[in-house]
Amino acid sequence: MKHRMPAVVLSIAALAFPLCAADLAPERPRIGKVDIFKASDLRPGMQGTAWTVFAGTTPEPVPVEILGLWKNAWGPRQDVILAKLGGKAARTNVAGGMSGSPVYIDGKLVGAVALRLSVFSPDAICGITPAELMLEIEDLDQSRPADARTPDKVAARTQAALPGDLLAQAVAAGALPNLPRQAPMMVPIETPLMFSGFHDNVLRDFGPLFEQLGITAVQGGGASSATYTAKPAPGWQTSLRPGDPVAGVLVSGDMSITGLGTVTYNDGQRVLAFGHPFFNLGPVNMPMSQGEVVMTLASQFQPNKFANATEIVGALHQDRHSGIMGVLGEESAMIPVTVQVRSFGENNVLRSQKDTRFNVFVQQKWTPYLMMLTLFNSLSQLNEFTDEATYRLTADVELSGGPSLSLSTMQASGEMPMPAPMVLAGWWGDKFNRLYMNAVNSPSVKRVSVTVDLLPERRVASIENAWLSAPEARPGDDVAVKVFLRPYRGESLERNFTLKIPAGLAKGEHKIVLSDADTINRMQNVAGMVNHYIDLPQTVSLINQERSNNKLYVSLLDASPTAYYDDKTFPSLPASVLNVMQSGRGSNRSLITSPDSASEQMSLPFDYVITGSYSLNIMVK
Repeated sequence: MKHRMPAVVLSIAALAFPLCAADLAPERPRIGKVDIFKASDLRPGMQGTAWTVFAGTTPEPVPVEILGLWKNAWGPRQDVILAKLGGKAARTNVAGGMSGSPVYIDGKLVGAVALRLSVFSPDAICGITPAELMLEIEDLDQSRPADARTPDKVAARTQAALPGDLLAQAVAAGALPNLPRQAPMMVPIETPLMFSGFHDNVLRDFGPLFEQLGITAVQGGGASSATYTAKPAPGWQTSLRPGDPVAGVLVSGDMSITGLGTVTYNDGQRVLAFGHPFFNLGPVNMPMSQGEVVMTLASQFQPNKFANATEIVGALHQDRHSGIMGVLGEESAMIPVTVQVRSFGENNVLRSQKDTRFNVFVQQKWTPYLMMLTLFNSLSQLNEFTDEATYRLTADVELSGGPSLSLSTMQASGEMPMPAPMVLAGWWGDKFNRLYMNAVNSPSVKRVSVTVDLLPERRVASIENAWLSAPEARPGDDVAVKVFLRPYRGESLERNFTLKIPAGLAKGEHKIVLSDADTINRMQNVAGMVNHYIDLPQTVSLINQERSNNKLYVSLLDASPTAYYDDKTFPSLPASVLNVMQSGRGSNRSLITSPDSASEQMSLPFDYVITGSYSLNIMVK
């Protein structure tokens, strides 16, 4: 005989099951102020819930067991909460991109998942930055941390052949061996820096430098709807709920670089995230965007979220030891850049053209490096690339409130093992490094436009020989000159020109010097480097005075001293004037002198990289 359960019992059971379901699926945290669970009130064994996104845009609950309080782990009176993650996180481990995942106990905010324990750990052990420490970010002044993570802090070997410190740092970082990491203690979760639109060799060449800065370079993506502007997208008012992906934007557009983390707290206007520093820059003005997680890679060695940055919804204003803080609805200034790459075939026939648009984050030490990185990437995706190619660059850098930069150079493959695009990118980044690192004032760059022509052969020519039509001349005479240049694997180049002897030139023997740009630039560049208090207009003037390496320069040499001071050149100085200048200068303003004075008379354009020099003697009657 079958026994039936009474209807009253069934009714009670039906009511109980929804309650159990509700216990298993806690309510997703909302935007707004929340109570704080003080770290001092925590006890081992307490159960809580973390929120993070494993795929898509919706955060999922993760069970958390409190293990204890690690005293003074972040510094004096700065504790870290040790905890063990369950659920999906037990399989994925503590992944890059989880930084900032909020942890709650009884509806109160405990803090943000921010640290992980070594590698190959069988348990998903994490460190939680207490919410009290993160809330301190809102009260900080405008001080800048001394230990900011920027490319200039990476130890680099001295390499005189490289065109600038930025390139030397990148190469030095790439040359270091990837030794197994020894990290038995808690370390900040590596922030995945997502590169969208970048060639894999760019990540391979520049990735080691980011690793030394605590950043993992990964291939990612970006939404095309918001790439060309830093203006907040519609709906920003309700964006970035606790547990949502959030990203700091370094580059946006046809290529993008974004650092991914998780939102910890949102009071309706200000957003806290990461639970550890991004670059520890202090006050910043960086676009802040939403994100979408494609997948979370489960790994005991290097678990990571693979994600896309989506719409910009505000600006990051603080990058501090215990997290980052952004403000919804605010817009960050970025530098719009246009790069046009043209490929030429035989007889200078245009074969193809590729235009790239993107914006670059403004920061004195990061902007030059990002300019170098993006130009190198623009040149690394060409099907027309050949090892023997030559790159011809022209660019305009428009500045607010003063003269702009007009730049040109050529770079060809040479004896160095480093490819020409890398050397060209280093030259390009060095110009911005000089702009942003002057000790007087910072530039305001309005826009940048670059054109790079890819020529099909190695165009390098050295000055080999020259002769005059007559060994004597009078002031005001025209003298015929012939110069011979030896190109790389080609027949000798011959160029005829007429040099006019200046009317006021003194009688006697003089030298006519035919030289490359480096010979003319050398002394003036030294003067600019030794004076540390050159202001922005002087820096722009010095850069604009630099001669281009695809021209041959003709100068008259006089046996009288020249003085170089800041961006000024004083040729043929009398000894009495030079003595006054040397005695009256400040101790921090160096005066550079040379025994001769070169008076530049003319320049001859070539479609080659010109190297070397040659001297001719002429008697002026």
